[in-house]
Amino acid sequence: MDIGFLLNGEPVRIRPEPPTRTLLDWLRDERGLTGTKEGCNEGDCGACTVMVQDDTGIRALNACILFLPQLDGKAVRTVEGLRDDAGDMHPVQKAMVDHHGAQCGFCTPGFIASMAVAHANGQTDHTDRLAGNLCRCTGYAPILRAARAAESAPVPQWVASDASSGRKYPGGSAAGGSAPLLPRSSDELAAAYAAAPEATLIAGATDVGLWVTKQLRALDPVIFLHRVRDLQQIEDRGDSLKIGAGVSIARLWPLMAELYPSLGELFRRYGSVQVREAATLGGNIANGSPIGDSPPPLIALGARLHLRRGEARRDIALEEFFLDYGKQDRAPGEFVEAVTLPKHQPGFRCYKISKRFDQDISALCAAFNLSIEAGRITAVRTGFGGLAGIPKRARAFEAVLTGAPWSEDSLRAAAAALEQDFTPLTDMRASARYRMEAAKNLALRYFHEIEGRETSVLKVLP
Repeated sequence: MDIGFLLNGEPVRIRPEPPTRTLLDWLRDERGLTGTKEGCNEGDCGACTVMVQDDTGIRALNACILFLPQLDGKAVRTVEGLRDDAGDMHPVQKAMVDHHGAQCGFCTPGFIASMAVAHANGQTDHTDRLAGNLCRCTGYAPILRAARAAESAPVPQWVASDASSGRKYPGGSAAGGSAPLLPRSSDELAAAYAAAPEATLIAGATDVGLWVTKQLRALDPVIFLHRVRDLQQIEDRGDSLKIGAGVSIARLWPLMAELYPSLGELFRRYGSVQVREAATLGGNIANGSPIGDSPPPLIALGARLHLRRGEARRDIALEEFFLDYGKQDRAPGEFVEAVTLPKHQPGFRCYKISKRFDQDISALCAAFNLSIEAGRITAVRTGFGGLAGIPKRARAFEAVLTGAPWSEDSLRAAAAALEQDFTPLTDMRASARYRMEAAKNLALRYFHEIEGRETSVLKVLP
């Protein structure tokens, strides 16, 4: 199967073999574009960042976990392609020179690509935009000064040209052998997956990409989901939202920040900009990770999961999807189609505990959703990640609180019951004792936040 895209303004048509060959390897090995660097090779350091543009906008993505078929019909710019037609540097390149933003320079191309995307989009929240780009020697102060200095400079003309030209060069889709499948609708996806239920579904590849770059797995057959537009829709149903499985975390972030500020903050800390732009809500759920960021809060909100296999569809409560570590209630050929969650839950809060604030996997994620009437707790839903082999509710905790007075003593009693719900493990991210004590303290923090009290310093529960 051939794919087509723009590379630094020039049309390219190739046959990717294997279909999981990364853009980073292809750029360096086949095109000699070595400005894009390989650092971590797992989407953490940002040295491989490139600009990718399609009809949904301009994004910064990690080339090391971006498979070539994911570029079909898009426009790609590497650091070598940022100059204008006259050969002048991009404004962020010039600003990096003027403000001494590089020492060894290894990370610099990735920083420049991320800054160029922010510049084109008019984004000035540079500490967030650059959280996925790591620098070991320069220090971030001059890089941030350069980003700010370039804000008012005009956007190069080639940005608009890429937007109009990238769609002219898509390839086709084909089945059979090791050719990737590129369905354009959920109907096409359902038919393809039913015919090849052993296939690996690839949406953003922020998880699957590491199977290839770190585990050296050969994935065949594969089905790419990025062109299935009906999985990328968000439907407002009045009192609820139906979110397609292909909606990216980047799109969800501002929406959730408006509805549920604490969930918006959790999504702000989900990976990096590059990861959020690629990762999808459905992928974060379907991989079944016990420390995935989205399942605990969605479970606490009472989200329902929509699954499809061929023409058959079914809905289940999200917490019922996770059966055991690495095992989900999903039949061969069945895929996550959408998630529905309520829009108005004033008693909802969620928290993420990790070693680093930005771009780190959760040691613990906790979500609480309580209804309070006349001073009593009438309903309780929770969601925890990192305390068990799956994300799950804390049933003993909920039982203690249901019908209890709304008070700090009630929350303390329920916190003690968490030891009946979970037996956490010790690993490199946290000890079992730390996880349990942190979970108890988050329950107390929840009470103080609902009461409008200061929560920056709290006493540790005995």
